[in-house]
Formats: sequence, structure tokens, C-alpha cells
Amino acid sequence: MINFEKIEVVNRLGKEYVYETLLNYGVQYDHTWIYDKIHHEINQFCSSHSLQQVYIDVFDQIDEKMKDALQGDCTRYAPGIEIISVRVTKPTIPESIRRNFEQMEEERTKVLIAIERQKVVEKEAETTKKMAISEAEKNANVSKILMEQKLMEKDSARRQEEIENQMYMAHEKSLADAAFYRVMREAEANKLKLTPQFLELKFIEAIADNTKIFFGDKVPNMVLDQRLLGNFLQRMSGEMAREVDSNEV
Repeated sequence: MINFEKIEVVNRLGKEYVYETLLNYGVQYDHTWIYDKIHHEINQFCSSHSLQQVYIDVFDQIDEKMKDALQGDCTRYAPGIEIISVRVTKPTIPESIRRNFEQMEEERTKVLIAIERQKVVEKEAETTKKMAISEAEKNANVSKILMEQKLMEKDSARRQEEIENQMYMAHEKSLADAAFYRVMREAEANKLKLTPQFLELKFIEAIADNTKIFFGDKVPNMVLDQRLLGNFLQRMSGEMAREVDSNEV
């Protein structure tokens, strides 16, 4: 057995329905449609719900259910009565059952606290994980940027080295071409100098550089020009040959 010590019902009777309501139900109309009716509705509600539901699970819904039940019958049979609100106090139950409910409520509270604590821990772990992932992604992006920067620097250095090598090769080629051109021009000039007169001049100059000066009454005979000596010998040989031929004839 449970006992509802107090149930408050706030109602209002419309002035246009006062005469009809009092005529039909008398001055104590609220006993018929509110006080007696509320006991019936409470009994009906308790009979269709368990003690757990009435005392804990759906207790917060009793006020609205009682208000709807009373208003429904009043609207149908006594339309001038308006149910404004219903307030049902917590029912009284046996002490032993109350302690059990309190213990159950404590355990339920502990479970809810544990669940909430677990949610907090999971949320913190998730937050830590997200922060770690974010930090790792940031470090990875920084490493990627630094690597790309190093690659760009190496590529720039390589291109600069290639440009310097090309410039050096072009410079060396230019020097080689200039040297080749100079040698070719000197060879052409030397070729133009190779005339008999020029060679004879050079031969005389060389002999002049190595000429010894003799002092005295007799100066030894010298051959100043080997070619002249050769020509002389050939000429003498030719003349001697002609004399031999004439003697034989």
C-alpha cells in the first residue's frame, strides 16, 4: 500500500457556466468532478503501473496525466470547469521498501557517475588522441616543407653549377678557338714567309751570328753559304765533265 498525502487541484469555473453548473451539480460541484474523481484516477493509475514506476520511473508524469484525465471528463459533462494544474506529492511507502529504493537509487547514481566518469575519461583520451594526431600531422607538414625546401635548394645549387660549368666550357672553348685561330694564322704567316729569299736571309743571319773574326795576313777560306757551295760544286762538276768529253772527242 502507498499513500498520497496531498493532491492539489487548481480549477476555475467560467462565469457563463455558473448557473448551469450549479443547477446541475450544486454548490459542491468540485467534489463530484474533482475530489471524488481524482481518487478514482489515482487508483486507476496505480493499478496499471508497478510500485517502481509509480514511485520513481513515471512519477514526474502523474501531474499531467491527472490533469488530462480530469479535464477530459469535465469538458464532456461539465464544460464550465477548467482544470488549471494538478500537483501530486511523493507517495508514502513502507520503510523497508523505501530503503531498498534508496539503495537502488544510490547504486543507480553510482552507476551513472561511473558511466559519466568513463565518458569523461574516453573524452579526454579522444582529445589527447586528436591532439597527438594534430601534432603528428603538424610535424609531418613541417618536415615535408623542410624537405621540399632542401630539395629546392639542392636543385637550385645543381642548376647554378650547371650554369657555371656551361660558362666555364664556353670560356675554355673560346680560349681554345682563339689559340687555334692564332696558331692557324701563324702557320699561314710562316707559310707565306717560306720563300727562297727569306730562307737565304735567315741562313745568312744564322751564319753571321756564329761567324768568327780572324786577324792576320792570311784569312782562311770560308764557305758562307752551303747552298752556294753546293751550286759551285755542281757548276764545277759540270764544267769538268764537259772538258773530259771534249778531250775524248
